[in-house]
Amino acid sequence: MSKCAIKRIDVFKADLRYKGGVYRLSGGREYSVLDATIVRVTTQDGIEGWGESTPWGSNYVASHALGVRSGIAEMAPHLIGLDPRRVDRTYDAMDAALLGHEHAKTAIDVACWDIFGKSVGLPVCELLGGRTNVKMPVISSIHLDEPENMRRSVAEYRAMGYLGHSVKVGGEPAEDAARIEAALADQKPREFFIVDANGGLTVETALRMLRLLPQGLDFVLEAPCATWRECVSLRRRTDIPIFFDELATSDASIVQLIADDAADGIGLKISKNGGLTKGRRHRDICIAAGYTMSVQETAGSDIAFAAIVHMGQTVPERYLRCVLESRAVMSGKTADGRYDVVNGRIVAPDLPGLGITPRLDFLGDPVAHYS
Repeated sequence: MSKCAIKRIDVFKADLRYKGGVYRLSGGREYSVLDATIVRVTTQDGIEGWGESTPWGSNYVASHALGVRSGIAEMAPHLIGLDPRRVDRTYDAMDAALLGHEHAKTAIDVACWDIFGKSVGLPVCELLGGRTNVKMPVISSIHLDEPENMRRSVAEYRAMGYLGHSVKVGGEPAEDAARIEAALADQKPREFFIVDANGGLTVETALRMLRLLPQGLDFVLEAPCATWRECVSLRRRTDIPIFFDELATSDASIVQLIADDAADGIGLKISKNGGLTKGRRHRDICIAAGYTMSVQETAGSDIAFAAIVHMGQTVPERYLRCVLESRAVMSGKTADGRYDVVNGRIVAPDLPGLGITPRLDFLGDPVAHYS
């Protein structure tokens, strides 16, 4: 057995609270506490790798926190003894043990990349293809609210240097149009706005909303409708750029997206897309198609943010719109690292692996372990 073989997998549970009290999405969905799963993978020679998977509740995409931990329980016995640096082969073993459930595979996959980087003394972004010299703009996440409250939230993030803003819609057309107009009222040069419905619109309500807007507003419409057919129908009837998010989750869906010319880009969310191994593949397919992308997570703490930053750091500037500052909306610090946002931008640290030191005092004792 290789000294860099997986010896033990520990699973931690952490509650992350939304700093604003209640986060609201379309369809009446509300979130105040998210259940995070943190994984520590330890090798025979003592290298530790860390990963995180924090679903956005149980009704955003087909994932939930109990499913993450149950999925890990199903896969972990099949991973003991494998070399985690062979990330694709480790993923093959996870796929053989459990079909689908990418959100459960993400935490283990990210931990394997962390080990890979530490074992060779390189940051994860170098192993994912090599870092760009881009100082990446971060994007805020502003929940569904009254128009003036959303405008105020944008202004608060702008004052902190943020260059990107994701604003939620998904109510009545006139109300959503007012939200968009208010959020973009003070738009500055080089600012990037995503108007995100999280699948909460129909083609009818989306078209009515867009027709109520004044001419010249500059934004991307993300995940307008719940189904593929609806999104394609809407795209054929508007000149607003469209990103896919909830519907772009797998190799097959990314390929179909391009074949159908169904969108102009994607929101690449690491746990939704299956971790860094799958995310790397989706990044490359989208770049080959000329798609732009934001690199995000469904939700997450410092460990999830580290994975976002390393993936984002490998996307050429022409194709990268922003990375999500997932820490900004959730309380609970799970790790330390050199991840400071300066003037609305961030770069990946040059330390080996993810470059983080988990806070075991916050994580507490493992809720499960496999060896």
